[in-house]
Amino acid sequence: MDYKKTNAPTNTITRDMMDLCADTGNIYETVAIIGKRANQISVEIKNDLAKKLQEFASYTDNLEEVFENREQIEISRYYEKLPKPDLIAAQEYEEGKIYYRNPAKEKDKLQ
Repeated sequence: MDYKKTNAPTNTITRDMMDLCADTGNIYETVAIIGKRANQISVEIKNDLAKKLQEFASYTDNLEEVFENREQIEISRYYEKLPKPDLIAAQEYEEGKIYYRNPAKEKDKLQ
């Protein structure tokens, strides 16, 4: 997933709580949904960054051999400028891109 193409803000914005909880009817459930998606996004970004930085890994034990790698710095800056995972998750939730279900509510409907 290309996180640079997301239209999530890079800084914190104020959101209307009533709009957020319109689907679930419970703001705490909405926050839990957004939080779980933010954790998924965070893991994806971390794995992607680790894969890209693995190319620059040095396996020598010489501590005196420190050099500056320009490409590695650019990759790190790219990931630092990305919106935070919770902002991306909140934007996805507002756009209706997150699928969620509550097994407890489904169980109550069946009885």
